[in-house]
Amino acid sequence: MLNTIKGPLAGLRIFDLTRVLAGPSCVQILGDLGADVLKIERPNLGDDTRKFGPPFIKNEKGIETGESAYYVSANRNKRSITLDLTKSEGQLLARQIISKCDILIENFKVDNLAKYNLSYDDLKNEFPSLIYCSITGFGQTGPLAKQPGYDFMAQGMGGLMSVTGEKDGEPQRVGVPIADLTAGLWAAISINAALRHREITGEGQHIDISLLDTQISTLSIQGLNYLTSGEIPELLGNAHPNIVPYQVFPTSDGNIIISIGNDDQFERFCNFIGHPELSLNDRFKTNEMRVRNRDELTKILDKIMRQEKTNHWLAGLDEIKIACGPINKINEAFDNPQVQARNMEIEMSHPASGGKPIKMIGSPIKLSRTPVSYRHHPPMLGEHTDEILQELLELDPSICSELRQKGII
Repeated sequence: MLNTIKGPLAGLRIFDLTRVLAGPSCVQILGDLGADVLKIERPNLGDDTRKFGPPFIKNEKGIETGESAYYVSANRNKRSITLDLTKSEGQLLARQIISKCDILIENFKVDNLAKYNLSYDDLKNEFPSLIYCSITGFGQTGPLAKQPGYDFMAQGMGGLMSVTGEKDGEPQRVGVPIADLTAGLWAAISINAALRHREITGEGQHIDISLLDTQISTLSIQGLNYLTSGEIPELLGNAHPNIVPYQVFPTSDGNIIISIGNDDQFERFCNFIGHPELSLNDRFKTNEMRVRNRDELTKILDKIMRQEKTNHWLAGLDEIKIACGPINKINEAFDNPQVQARNMEIEMSHPASGGKPIKMIGSPIKLSRTPVSYRHHPPMLGEHTDEILQELLELDPSICSELRQKGII
């Protein structure tokens, strides 16, 4: 039985060839769940995101270091080893380490790893139980397969930006790299499914995850609205395409989110705001009619909601069990007692900060028997190179020194 302190994936080892965000976010999830992650980085360069700043971690003197907040966001619970895959000796070391691993995750452009003899086709016969996950912009097949792809492109090409933004305004990208993050989630889910298959059959397999595919999947109701009706969804600002009222309303001192989920809730809402006649009006009585008469109802409610302060509405609507909430700034979100109670802000010591704890976002995964753990700080470049080579390949320290002098590690 697995040690619950280490997590449900304890005992699994990952050869991590990912960088930037989609891949690293996937691998961090698996690391939080207990997997031993070996982050493979280029000697002297490392993951590009180490330099994606400011802001950067500050040392004990308050001076910015070379470790960016961007990099830190997706790289805890990993050990860093530098390895030059362009050199034959580096490729040999990589294969030797892969022989000790269960999973390989990469986000190189299609066919790029074949140059280093590390593609799925290069490895599948030698390591038949290896689970090999590729994360790319457009997938391994199709006319765009070999094109580079980034989060911003996926949001635009995948239709998300066309339904994000104010009515009559410009399309907007989401405020976080949602295509990268959802690709990482789908990759983590797929890897766990492949692990179950291997448990039964002993077989590894190739997982093909694309930013564009995962972005299309997140179109969800907007995509089905189009596929069902043939009508192209348009910008609605903060309004919901299928439910009304379900949006932001201005108050006398700010804004409030109101989410009415059914007709009974709408009736309670109308009674509370002092306009019971709205729920009796044939134009607004049912959600279908409210959607069809969205603009008319929104104008009426907009005028009513402006008459009181946000806290007045929040307190009253909460009392009658209507879902509502404020629009928090990020500092307010982290200060929320609920967020604090759920340990969504954590601290880890880090060598770049002189051992001073740095703040990170906690994992949302709450498992009662096998909880996540925060074992390793986001590693410094090559921090664990010698440790990994000596632990897994039993290389003598003198050999490690020689490899370093030759630029292999």
